[in-house]
Amino acid sequence: MTNGRRPHALLVMDPATFSVQFQEPQLRRLHGLAELGEPIVTGDLDAPHVRRRLRDVEVLMTSWGCPPLTAERLSDAPRLRAIFHCAGTVRDFVTDEVWRRGILVTNAAHENAVPVAEFTLAAIIFAGKKAPFLAQDARTHRHDWSYAARRGELSNRGRTIGVVGFSRVGRRVVERLRGLEVDILVADPYADAAEVSAAGARLVRLPELLPRSDVLTLHVPALPSTRHLIGAAELALLPDGATVINTARGAVLDTSALERECARGRLDAILDVTDPEPLPAGSPLYDLPNVMITPHIAGSLGSETRRMSESALDELERHLSGQPPRAVVTADEFKVSA
Repeated sequence: MTNGRRPHALLVMDPATFSVQFQEPQLRRLHGLAELGEPIVTGDLDAPHVRRRLRDVEVLMTSWGCPPLTAERLSDAPRLRAIFHCAGTVRDFVTDEVWRRGILVTNAAHENAVPVAEFTLAAIIFAGKKAPFLAQDARTHRHDWSYAARRGELSNRGRTIGVVGFSRVGRRVVERLRGLEVDILVADPYADAAEVSAAGARLVRLPELLPRSDVLTLHVPALPSTRHLIGAAELALLPDGATVINTARGAVLDTSALERECARGRLDAILDVTDPEPLPAGSPLYDLPNVMITPHIAGSLGSETRRMSESALDELERHLSGQPPRAVVTADEFKVSA
């Protein structure tokens, strides 16, 4: 693309995101790979000075806060050949026009999967010990610890973990669970049984997985086909005392159905994502002692986001040296991935 010269590049993201993801080491590396004009970074592609800058831009480095790349905006960037996304999904800004123009798109979803899998593993271990819910109980039962017995057997050994979605995150969760003495079941209509087995789990259909799962953890993208994938009928199949963990997308889980099961005390829940997000202030889930809610923190934050920046810079470097990308996003994958 560049015949040995450095391409003109523009970073398109929220300025606050830029300050976290591109610190001195990342900026030094970027300067060595590309020509950076003024502005270096913007979250506004419609500003006149940015539109003039786009005429020479061949590479976009994008992240959270990138506006949709509409046909009108792309018309200002006739030389654009590649987009290296420094985060996970590109669904919020990549349009059909990007694919029509044949622009290369990569993302850092593999790197974003790492902290999500770590968070999920911790949640699964805590679920076995009922730790989040016993911590809530401790606020009321302050004089003795006999209340612990009311939460059932507090153990992880011998549990069955149901993993819905053998995705980037789901696969990593399975790999990390191999360090525990647990049985691992995976439900995913697109997964290969041999690959699931090699990772340390067994591929089954969802109706078989649910009644056997002491912990159910969700790792599927938010698509029309996955909306309320886990609804009232599916939750009813879970055994009493099971814990539902959602670090994927809130819409894959029917919030109202979960509210009913948790209010009855039949199921517990650890939710890092919700539908809607955040939940309405009056949601009963906030007040239930068997529900733990965190504000969408499982994914990359702080220093973890620079892992994704480095991955995008790796892709840029590979592209400039004529090597194939490692994390390309295609139009077909775009239809079924997060």
